[in-house]
Amino acid sequence: MKRVAVVGLGNIAIRHRRNLKQLFPSSKLYAMSASGRLPVEIVCNCDQVVSSIDELIVEQIELVIVASPAPFHARHAIKLIEAGIPTLIEKPVTTSVCDAKRIQSAINKYRTPVAVGYCLRYLPSAQKLRKLLQQQTIGVVYNAFVEIGQYLPQWRPNKDYRDCVSARQSLGGGALYELSHELDYTQWLLGPLRFQHATLRSSQELGLEVEDIADIIAIGKNNEVATIHLDFLQQKAHRKCSFIGSEGRIDWDLIQNQLVLTTAAEVKTIYHDPEWDKNKMYLAMVTDFVKQIQGNGHNCVLVEEANATVFLIDEIKSKAVYL
Repeated sequence: MKRVAVVGLGNIAIRHRRNLKQLFPSSKLYAMSASGRLPVEIVCNCDQVVSSIDELIVEQIELVIVASPAPFHARHAIKLIEAGIPTLIEKPVTTSVCDAKRIQSAINKYRTPVAVGYCLRYLPSAQKLRKLLQQQTIGVVYNAFVEIGQYLPQWRPNKDYRDCVSARQSLGGGALYELSHELDYTQWLLGPLRFQHATLRSSQELGLEVEDIADIIAIGKNNEVATIHLDFLQQKAHRKCSFIGSEGRIDWDLIQNQLVLTTAAEVKTIYHDPEWDKNKMYLAMVTDFVKQIQGNGHNCVLVEEANATVFLIDEIKSKAVYL
């Protein structure tokens, strides 16, 4: 890769620029703000700042990561797709069913390599868990309990949480979109989810215009019942998932990168690596996308898969009980 680019200047864009420089140290890296405005401050790990997608197309960029706020993804990505420029879109792929369909339509027409940044699939414990479920290590799976919670004001301590993307409806905020990793990996592990019930709340704690608590019940491909809880409120970050089957249960702690298997005979830790560098997920994701670009075997999250999460969120929002 000789010319790469990142659209967006937020925290995740900073990570992507740093990683691209690590993976392709001799490349020329272009940066662009989500709005196209030229930033006043210096942009780190960047060789040139541009003000439009058209400039990136003229420069014949070989790989672009779209890390702008999710409602802008279609605006930025579709032009790149039409120009045949391989595009990795940060999660969620978008916040609109209409835009999700437009992106997929562009991919179908132009056959440009495109993937979506659900990086948790590259966590070693996630890949181990998927194999265990496929091997029916705990027999027939009946239930999944998925939980994530983290106090929003602590996400970006140097910025007022009410001004961040997570808190603003216009930028694709709210627990459902910001914590959509949980919806993605649940569908990756259990197959497409069929919506059953949801309760969405905007608590007095944070005073947001978006939901800061979401509780969802959905059915997996083999009639597994998934109970999913997302929140912006827990003072200590919590990210765990449990699967209950006919022969035992598996408890997955994503923060500790740990899997514990419980059967009638024993309780056994089958994977544990809390010191594993989580940035390796992002590096692996980009490396995998390069394989996709080259036409080699890969495990990238395709837009069609990511769109399933957009469609699910849209259904949740339209049918949920609001408190």
